[in-house]
Amino acid sequence: MDKDLPLRNDIRLLGRLLGDTLRDQDGEAAFATVERIRQLAIRFHRDDDRAARNELRDLLDSLSRDQTNLVVRAFSYFSHFANIAEDQHHIRRSRAHAIAGSPPRAGSLPHALARAQACDVDAQGMCNFFSSALISPVLTAHPTEVQRKSILDAQWQIARLLDERDKTSLTPEERAMNDETLRRTVLSLWQTRMLRRAKLSVMDEVANALTYYDTTFLRELPRLYNALEDLLAAAVPHWDADELPAFLRPGSWIGGDRDGNPFVTAIVLGAAVRAQSRKALAFYLEQLHALGSELSSTTLLVDISDELKTFAAASPDHNPHRDDEPYRRAIAGLYARLAATAQQLDDLEAPRHAVAAAQAYASPAELLADLDIIHRSLLAHRSALLARGRLRNLRRAVSIFGFHLASLDLRQNSSVHARTVAELLAVSRPGTDYAGLDEEQRIALLLDELATPRLLTSPYVRYSDETNGELAIFHTARSLHERYGKASIENVVVSQTDSVSDLLEVALLLKEAGLLRPLEGQLDVNIVPLFETIEDLAHCGSIINRLLGLPLYNRLLGSRHAMQEVMLGYSDSNKDGGFLSSGWSLYRAETALVEVARRYGIRLRLFHGRGGSVGRGGGPSFDAVLAQPQGAVQGAIRITEQGEVIASKYANPELGRRNLEIFVAATLEASLLPHQHDAPSPAFLAAMEELSTHSYQAYRHLVYETPGFERYFWESTVISEIAALNIGSRPASRKQTRAIEDLRAIPWVFSWAQCRLMLPGWYGFGTAVQAYRDNHGETGMRLLSEMNREWGFFRTMLSNMDMVLAKSDIAIAERYAQLVKDEELRNAIFPRLKAEWQAAIDALLTITGQTQLLEGNPLLKRSIRNRFPYLDPLNHLQIELLQRHRAGSSDERDRRSIYLTINGIAAGLRNSG
Repeated sequence: MDKDLPLRNDIRLLGRLLGDTLRDQDGEAAFATVERIRQLAIRFHRDDDRAARNELRDLLDSLSRDQTNLVVRAFSYFSHFANIAEDQHHIRRSRAHAIAGSPPRAGSLPHALARAQACDVDAQGMCNFFSSALISPVLTAHPTEVQRKSILDAQWQIARLLDERDKTSLTPEERAMNDETLRRTVLSLWQTRMLRRAKLSVMDEVANALTYYDTTFLRELPRLYNALEDLLAAAVPHWDADELPAFLRPGSWIGGDRDGNPFVTAIVLGAAVRAQSRKALAFYLEQLHALGSELSSTTLLVDISDELKTFAAASPDHNPHRDDEPYRRAIAGLYARLAATAQQLDDLEAPRHAVAAAQAYASPAELLADLDIIHRSLLAHRSALLARGRLRNLRRAVSIFGFHLASLDLRQNSSVHARTVAELLAVSRPGTDYAGLDEEQRIALLLDELATPRLLTSPYVRYSDETNGELAIFHTARSLHERYGKASIENVVVSQTDSVSDLLEVALLLKEAGLLRPLEGQLDVNIVPLFETIEDLAHCGSIINRLLGLPLYNRLLGSRHAMQEVMLGYSDSNKDGGFLSSGWSLYRAETALVEVARRYGIRLRLFHGRGGSVGRGGGPSFDAVLAQPQGAVQGAIRITEQGEVIASKYANPELGRRNLEIFVAATLEASLLPHQHDAPSPAFLAAMEELSTHSYQAYRHLVYETPGFERYFWESTVISEIAALNIGSRPASRKQTRAIEDLRAIPWVFSWAQCRLMLPGWYGFGTAVQAYRDNHGETGMRLLSEMNREWGFFRTMLSNMDMVLAKSDIAIAERYAQLVKDEELRNAIFPRLKAEWQAAIDALLTITGQTQLLEGNPLLKRSIRNRFPYLDPLNHLQIELLQRHRAGSSDERDRRSIYLTINGIAAGLRNSG
């Protein structure tokens, strides 16, 4: 049986519908041009047909501007449609696997639980894990998210229609309706503008992120919890816990991340939390109304509990038609109170009028307590099946999302905090030059201030705009705590942390807002250092060791359940030192932090700032979690979800639930399963250290020490055009310069992906392996092969590099190199890139024993075969358009077409940064 036949059929169907739409809307000649380009691209890409390549190049070069725009749109949609078909095929194969009763797959919860039981993890061990676990995907907005919501909505509609064709036996009329709806949706897409006309605001980004709560989180998270509870009850002997604590909770940065984004203000912060709250409360109101329709049980036929009788009697619903329907009366009272809550908290009108005015809930716990009355009554009177339906999902949703929906992190650069504190001290302690103090003097001064409740601010002093802005943020956070609960803002992330004083400065600002109360030893949020550069990662262990050694801080940490969170930056460490050195520095940092936490007897929670691409720590989440050093997970992990990764993981509810399940399964295995077999030997560690040193030197020599490399980067990639594209609220650079040091890591990676070089995901590896081979000979190479077999960290790193090299195309990258005007500069740099690219491939194949890239990943290989023929024309046209644009073309069609190619290539690669 050809398991991939349905995938090919879906791709053909969507391609045919797109072609029909193009022919109908733009004429037979336009269709013929696009179809000829498509056929030539497939011949060239799959058969390496040079004649096809030459004909393709000539045809693309002959296109008019309007034809170019049309071709770019068509091939961008080809890529999008291939992605939709692939996602649907993953769902199809997962269902077939489950229906066939096949053994659980790796990454599933049944598989993880079976492995844990095989390692003698009993019910108590499982209970301990879930009682202290926190697993959190944190949604972030970044300046490379190229998809418009209108496009995503239409794509989700297409996915739903394909799913409908799979799951049901359609009558001829239903099949005709499905066909027509598909054609209508494709036509709507074709007539929809792919690009934004204006730059996104922060609140636009908040609204975009909230759509994933509609599609996935609000509905699928409760169902995942329920399925896990049922699985534990059935599979784990002596499991007697009725309900799991809310250990899996999404988080957000959107509206709280101020690092380099001047548009995130205190007003925006408040608006973001309010928008989140409105989303949660609107969902609860909708579900309560539906629940009232469902729970029509009458006391003429079934008994109820005494507490429900009392509860229903107190309801403002006095409709005589419901005298014998206590559940409906109780729910009417619940709805009235929740409607009052929505009005009081968020000025949100309930979609349906409450039966009467009622008192608002003071907290989500009060709402949950009322729902529990209904739950207990149903269980006690032979109605458990009713309790397991919508009521169960709603109770679980309230326990996860509360009135705030998701915890919103605050983030700011340490240098901003330092300037703010310096200004406050200069006013409150005249003559204090905080910036001129050394680290020990700063720590002493900050500890002195933190020991007293005395505030530094005065209402009679006019502070700078920056200081006022920072103080307003923390005061707003305090008011949001009072309004929505402390779960609304739980973490303050300090970017570019490189000293203990960076963290104590934040503590001092928290004290100014009442979020830290020294006399009580109470801290209301976690202070989270973010270590980003290679140097900072090397020193993070000693910084946290010094911090925890401060009695005052240790006391405050006690009020946070003796848990210290640390964030690790994958993006900037990669831009700073390259792929290999970044990965190794992160591994060593985690090992050092685990040891420090063990020394002080505190819990460590790591927050992984990963991106979608391998160059920013991306790759399969399951493998990434399992590759963590021993002791680095311990049931607690947070990971950022960024850019197109959010849409690819969570736009489809079934895929969203699967990705959340993978996250939980990986955390469970990493926390409970023994790691002795995966502990690296001293020889492995020494080899990795040597490889990292050589790779770091090679990368730094190219990127930061090669004269003209900065110019080469700006001219050979689309970085200039990306900086102007309306794809995010944050600027592409932290400062108004072209320096690579100031460029955000995200557009750095995005740009290299667009030109198909993917440099951040492999550069330096080939040189490092060759140097290691020169020093250790074939014995050393055999050791590297053994590391690939026996060490999960090294194996995962090579697997990710395998993926990124397979997505690269050196021939296309060479064409982008021709955009560099200085021939001498071009000839000095590109041959180095090409040689290192080949060296990386050769080293990878030698170590893994593969004969070609992706030999062990047939699914990704198939995906590339399906999608990449549609990328080649987009890359070719992007180069031609860049040449025109940079030569001074003022034609708006050229600029628009460039941005369309960026969109299409990002879709085809399935990540943009």
